[in-house]
Amino acid sequence: MHSERINLSKESSELIKSKLNSKGRIISVGTTSLRCLESIFQKFGEIRPFEGETDIFIYPGFKFNVIDALITNFHLPKSTLMLLVSAFAGESTINKAYEHAISNEYRFFSYGDAMFLNRS
Repeated sequence: MHSERINLSKESSELIKSKLNSKGRIISVGTTSLRCLESIFQKFGEIRPFEGETDIFIYPGFKFNVIDALITNFHLPKSTLMLLVSAFAGESTINKAYEHAISNEYRFFSYGDAMFLNRS
């Protein structure tokens, strides 16, 4: 899995912690923000300010601790990001979403259409 530079400010970390403490939903826009927050939680056991890199590899069986829903594009088959969304929403859900996308001629990859996924 590729590494990415991440930065979570004190203000953002406090807002996210407050939402988690009140049992609110955390919705990630994109896989980078998902990887950022799950990586910080995995590293420290909590959400806190952090600047650095993550090389977290998320695949089926991963235990999500922070993110409840994800907005992301349709990733290329056999990619690490396809594994990430399958881990997040479940392989069956992703297969159904992709079948629907293909039959309705959705656009894939970075500048394509998007989907909203709930954590399985």
